[in-house]
Amino acid sequence: MATSSCLLSEDKFLCSVCLDVFTEPVSTPCGHNFCSACIHKYWDSRDICQCPLCKRTFSPRPQLQVNTFVSELLAEFKSSAQVKASTPDPQLPGTADVLCDICSDLKEKAVKSCLTCLASFCEVHLEPHHRVPTFKSHTLLDPLKNLDDKMCKTHNKITELYCRTDQACVCVLCINTDHKSHSVVPLEEEYEAVMAKKDETMANIQKMIESRCEKIAEIEESLEVSQREAEKEKEASVQVFTDLIRSIQRSQAELVELIEERYRATKQKAEGFLTELRMEVAELQSRSSQLEQLSQSEDHHHFLQSFSTLCSFKQGLDQRQCSQPSVFGGSERGCESAETKT
Repeated sequence: MATSSCLLSEDKFLCSVCLDVFTEPVSTPCGHNFCSACIHKYWDSRDICQCPLCKRTFSPRPQLQVNTFVSELLAEFKSSAQVKASTPDPQLPGTADVLCDICSDLKEKAVKSCLTCLASFCEVHLEPHHRVPTFKSHTLLDPLKNLDDKMCKTHNKITELYCRTDQACVCVLCINTDHKSHSVVPLEEEYEAVMAKKDETMANIQKMIESRCEKIAEIEESLEVSQREAEKEKEASVQVFTDLIRSIQRSQAELVELIEERYRATKQKAEGFLTELRMEVAELQSRSSQLEQLSQSEDHHHFLQSFSTLCSFKQGLDQRQCSQPSVFGGSERGCESAETKT
């Protein structure tokens, strides 16, 4: 017995529900073994009593007893192989998209989906589909998500047909109700018909892509041309206004220079005229002082001779002032003033 048990692998003593070594193994009427707690928990969580592996239903719920043969074989295996009471925790499914529907606690990655059972199975729970004759006729596919979407919501049957009128997947009962007299074909036939049009559809899509790519390139090129033209217009406008500003500044500088030059000439003339006038004022003040002193003299002969000399000096000044051009407006104003004084 010990020799034979050493030839067994640990996989033979794993519960397909918890994926751990059996604890109080029990056997269902269909011959599959599970942990006593696992199978009872599995049945308590469901409305029907069925085997997790082969899906065989039992009514009423059977009273299970510990399988002493499996228990003794497991105990001898543990003793001879010196294994732990449990296997290492199974690896997490990682990034798997589809998980096994049978695993109760930590779910394993599904390897196949059954369209007949509408469930996905891991390697362990898929085993009945390879062994049981009834399950061998089921349709197995690569793991699929949302298997419920393949069921008809009205009749709770798998949708194996396609209604071309309504463009929807239907079941065999739908053709007698909502889809009666519609154009209904098997899914495989519609699939082949669509696949036959795939190349043409792909070609049309490719043409549309190429057309839009050409339009995109055309618009981008147009934008580049518009950008270059806008840059040229900006440069031209900047140059025009720059030249205009420079011309205005140059005209302004010339006007300022002209005004300053005219002022300098006027100032120079005014300063010369002021110098002469100040000299004349000084001379007149001297003559006025002399005339005041002369008026106090009792020498009538000297007074008359000196007064005549003083008057001739005044007439000379008046004539020179009349001939002297005015700084601000010619000689007319000076002449009029001289005549008025005379």
